[in-house]
Amino acid sequence: MSHYLRFIPVLLLGLVFLAGCGNEPTPEPPKPKPEVKVPRFDRDSAYNYVSRQVAFGPRVVNSDAHKQARAWLVDQFKGFGATVIEQDFQAEAYTGTVLNGTNIIAQYQPNNPKRILLAAHWDSRHIADYDPDENKRDQPILGADDGASGVGVLLEIARQLQANPIDLGVDIILFDAEDYGESKGEDYTTWCLGSQHWANNLHRSSYRAEFGILLDMVGAKNARFTLDETSMSFAPTIMNKVWKLAQDMGYSNYFVSEKTGILIDDHLFVNRIARIPMIDIINRPLESETGFGHYWHTQGDDMSVIDRRTLRAVGQTVLAVIYRLNNGQF
Repeated sequence: MSHYLRFIPVLLLGLVFLAGCGNEPTPEPPKPKPEVKVPRFDRDSAYNYVSRQVAFGPRVVNSDAHKQARAWLVDQFKGFGATVIEQDFQAEAYTGTVLNGTNIIAQYQPNNPKRILLAAHWDSRHIADYDPDENKRDQPILGADDGASGVGVLLEIARQLQANPIDLGVDIILFDAEDYGESKGEDYTTWCLGSQHWANNLHRSSYRAEFGILLDMVGAKNARFTLDETSMSFAPTIMNKVWKLAQDMGYSNYFVSEKTGILIDDHLFVNRIARIPMIDIINRPLESETGFGHYWHTQGDDMSVIDRRTLRAVGQTVLAVIYRLNNGQF
């Protein structure tokens, strides 16, 4: 009997010890992030967004068409579920004109620290200084490719982000007053006034993005997107990965592995001032006197130059970058 009584406390002590161990929570392994399939880019939808912008007429800063287009663009992004910031600014053009510009910033998951930046310019040029008809050179242009095409692609991407949500912060910025520069002047800072303002006045003081992609003139038939020196100087790894992805997707006839010269475009100032690595997808055709399309800065930059297949090549590539980044595959 005494032996049995001495055994009971020892047994109970062991049970208490085991019970105590059993109450300690076992850490669960992190759940794998659900993979989101890359949605299909709707080229007809993008084409319609380009056409709708052109229908306003030349979106020259300070014009009525510019104000109407701004309101429409903001409404579109809000309708696609984005948190929108209208960043107003004033800048003096090379002509002495004071430009009342607005950078339109559409944010998805604005508090997510992991972010990607997509951009285009939404204004159109105030003069057709390269038009073959000298009588038309002082007239503004419609900018179907030079401006509206990049915006049209980004609007379709915004629509897809709402329909196919991901765990990634995406900022779509439409820069204003990009195309009001002095074409034959030596001061390159007369261009890209909206991106210069944004880069110096970020919509969030601590704003960072992993990288950025600029779209400029991305809608013309048989477009050739080359490796421009500005992009390759600041973000060569990103550019090479985007080009390889596009080529692997079957778009090697658009995304060509050819190095071209320095470009003065919005990505230059985002790289230099905001220090966010940004590349430029921009059409650089062969045998061009200007280095751009034959319609560049002429009255010929209208809907006749826009090709749905080019819009899809660019849009599907950028969608793949976004969703692969979300899935940890880029």
